[in-house]
Amino acid sequence: MNAKGTVFKYGDNIDTDVIIPARYLNTQSSAELASHCMEDIDKTFITRVKPGDIMVGGANFGCGSSREHAPLAIKAAGVSCVIAESFARIFYRNSINIGMPILECPAASKAIREGDVVSVNFDTGVITDETTGETFEAMPFPPFIQNIIQKGGLMNSLKGE
Repeated sequence: MNAKGTVFKYGDNIDTDVIIPARYLNTQSSAELASHCMEDIDKTFITRVKPGDIMVGGANFGCGSSREHAPLAIKAAGVSCVIAESFARIFYRNSINIGMPILECPAASKAIREGDVVSVNFDTGVITDETTGETFEAMPFPPFIQNIIQKGGLMNSLKGE
């Protein structure tokens, strides 16, 4: 399992209200959520993001409320992976539950720049900034989490059990 895309970079403490503002939480439509993803911090995100692109954040990415809407909006917008220095624990778990790959890698978070092209090997945890040639090592997912992500989330992975 791999990902490759152009980077959208954000700073520390990106909370769930920035990822998907609370005023849009009355919808269950992932397409509707995606259409408002990041709009309060980056009005052009949704017009620039392409399927497979990668989001890079700083420390404490996804802090705030426990809503599953935040990682769902990111995934539905086409983002293939989020890399950050660290994640709020509930955001981390919600991301895995919906099949959204996320990797903690402080060195990559600091070095990768907006607009760089990055590839990720989920089996090894290797992150390559193809723009600069730098590589970084994140902890790869254990097989059971890889299975959840590959099947599109926890509920889908349980259907085959």
